[in-house]
Amino acid sequence: MPSRALPPGGTFIQNRTFDEIKIGDSAQTVRVLRAVDIQLFAAISGDINPTHLDPDFAHSGQFREIVAHSLWGGTLVSAVLGSELPGPGTVYVSQSFSFRRPVTVGDTLTVTVTCREKHEHNHHIVFGCLAVNQSGVTVMDGIAEVTAPTEKIRRPRILPPDISISDREERFRNLLSLVEGIAPIPAAVACPTDTVSLRSTLLATEIGLIHPILVGPSRKIHTLAEEQGLSLKGFSVVDADPAHAAHAAIALCRSDTAKILIQGDLPVAPFMRTLLSANNGLRTTRQASHAFLISAPACPKLLLLTDAALNVAPTLEEKADILRNALELSRFLGVNEPRVALLAATDAADSADSKMSAAQDAVALRHMASSGQIQGGLLDGPLSLDVAVSPRAALAAGVRSPVTGNADILFVPNIEAGHMMAKQFEYFSGALMGGIVLGTKVPVAPAGHTDTVQTRAVSCIIACLVHHHKQGDFTS
Repeated sequence: MPSRALPPGGTFIQNRTFDEIKIGDSAQTVRVLRAVDIQLFAAISGDINPTHLDPDFAHSGQFREIVAHSLWGGTLVSAVLGSELPGPGTVYVSQSFSFRRPVTVGDTLTVTVTCREKHEHNHHIVFGCLAVNQSGVTVMDGIAEVTAPTEKIRRPRILPPDISISDREERFRNLLSLVEGIAPIPAAVACPTDTVSLRSTLLATEIGLIHPILVGPSRKIHTLAEEQGLSLKGFSVVDADPAHAAHAAIALCRSDTAKILIQGDLPVAPFMRTLLSANNGLRTTRQASHAFLISAPACPKLLLLTDAALNVAPTLEEKADILRNALELSRFLGVNEPRVALLAATDAADSADSKMSAAQDAVALRHMASSGQIQGGLLDGPLSLDVAVSPRAALAAGVRSPVTGNADILFVPNIEAGHMMAKQFEYFSGALMGGIVLGTKVPVAPAGHTDTVQTRAVSCIIACLVHHHKQGDFTS
């Protein structure tokens, strides 16, 4: 694959040969340490020392804050040697550094290499290396020995690749902060008989979200726990065969013994039928709906996507209830006036494209909002996805409103569009996601067959958040 080089006439990189370099010659680089630099170094090196990555641990440690890996400064020395002095053709031989002071996020390092010794017989050069911070304090010093090039090299300067960090752990901690300080909730877990559902239940318990009631075949649950090296000490277990586990878990919620429902290792369709049964389920007068909470690396805020998993082809009235559910959840997330993008394949409601049912329903939903039938948010549509989330796309399309380029809720016209969009977020953008069923008597954390332990835990966070807001434990 060809390297990305600047076109002819652009910037070039050129070395200095062994014969051109004199004792005392020097070169330097200046870099500001960013949080992403620490994360990248950890990803490349595999050094996950919590001193560099865990704020809580770092705050209680020697330096009281996150500090860079010491060798990050060493990589800057390598950058000067390989790019500036001697430059292209340089071969690293050895190095010896002393690290004098910690480097923290925001520090500016000036790294200088100075020629100290030259050895004609092997073209080796020994450089003194010094790194000082913005206060002039030495943070690192030492020496580096290289084999210097003997021939002149001049090449187009290669553009470094664009790199983005998908820090799922940090985003997970941010989601967990939404329910910080709340009391654990009794939760009925329907059939936690696979590794993911059982481990996610234990994780939700360990981080203080729930008091679980495990509902399913007791022997199978305990056997799985033993095989996985997990302790169920202190857990409540209600013995039920898989065919009746959902009924038994829902009965615990109907009796107010459990406050949220968590789907375990059960097929989605039968579980949902049981959940929404008119007689023994958790149905209310409002249409039940599903919403994904999405934390995507390229998006600075949380997004809601609805309905991508429950309502196949909702009617206009059902869409109105789906919107009401999503608006309420968004307010629980701290968005006082959520912006809703009513998605379609067009932005033009008054053109021939408005024959699309999605566009027609978007116009109707806007009218319902303007007449007060749907309250608590700003609606706009029909909107294409790019116009909904990108200010640049909205400007180019000439579509302007408080929603365009800044949507909080992505409202899809049907399950096909929503499901495909959800998978794109998950697999192409590395989004951290969780789902919840809304409009039921208690919040329900559903399960998908590709869910991870972390995904299930996010769903549990959302369910706990909804429960506590509905109980008035804290205000949105």
